[in-house]
Amino acid sequence: MPIARHMLSLAAVAVLTCGLGGAPSGDSAFAEISMGSANRITAVYRVDLAGFNLGNFQLTTVFRGTDYEMRGEGRFSVLQGLIFEWHGTTASKGRFGGTGPEPAMYSLNFEGGDKSQQLRMTFDGGAVTQISRIPKKRFNPHVIPITKEQLEGVLDPMTAAFLYTRSGNPNGDPKVCDQTIPVFDGEARFNLILEPKRTVKLQKNSSTGYSGFAAVCRVKFIPISGYRPDNPGIKLMSETNEIEVWLVSLPGTEMYVPYRIVLPTLVGYGSATSTSFNVQRGAKRASLED
Repeated sequence: MPIARHMLSLAAVAVLTCGLGGAPSGDSAFAEISMGSANRITAVYRVDLAGFNLGNFQLTTVFRGTDYEMRGEGRFSVLQGLIFEWHGTTASKGRFGGTGPEPAMYSLNFEGGDKSQQLRMTFDGGAVTQISRIPKKRFNPHVIPITKEQLEGVLDPMTAAFLYTRSGNPNGDPKVCDQTIPVFDGEARFNLILEPKRTVKLQKNSSTGYSGFAAVCRVKFIPISGYRPDNPGIKLMSETNEIEVWLVSLPGTEMYVPYRIVLPTLVGYGSATSTSFNVQRGAKRASLED
């Protein structure tokens, strides 16, 4: 599990470990917050690993009716790039159907050190239809193969992390921590099992961007295919009980989004913590380029 993927999974709460779920019962709540106009949600996360502050990840989500578009960008470095420097972007597009979000496209691009990658996936009817990757992934006979059936009814990491959770109770509803989420990140197919752990009251201060209650979920990472069973990072993630995600309700909506993520990695504990949330309503036009 390369360090670059750790960075984006922490920041986007997604790529390999932290896609999160709720209990969607239709698209009415999502349609309500974007009825008649485009709306934008911007979240910024501080990313730390093994005691080092690596940088920030910013995620912008735009709603147009039942359509959504997301874009995230992170720049991370250790000692001003002398030890480690990495830049990545990720994006997702889709719509809200009767049973929740339906992704149409997901992409991930990053570069750092001597490695870079460009990944793009398309979806249709909840199933992955095409995957393109530069450089192409070499065949490895030790990797558990992915079947066509395993790519049906899955979510991309960003959609799973930020758009699947909702509840009418804004006070740290523990029910948002009672889910099993199927995720495919373009390389590995895995499930994430969420369980209620506790409720925490947050006080807004200079280092956090939220005040209110958080539902703290224990997250169990269950690898299914697309990975090597002897991969030390996969073994660590699948055996640990120390992955947590703190979900908070966005004011004025029924959406729950990640506030904080904590997880062990091969180089120490990592975390991503929100420093700001901004909800924009009533804009006549909105786009990711604004």
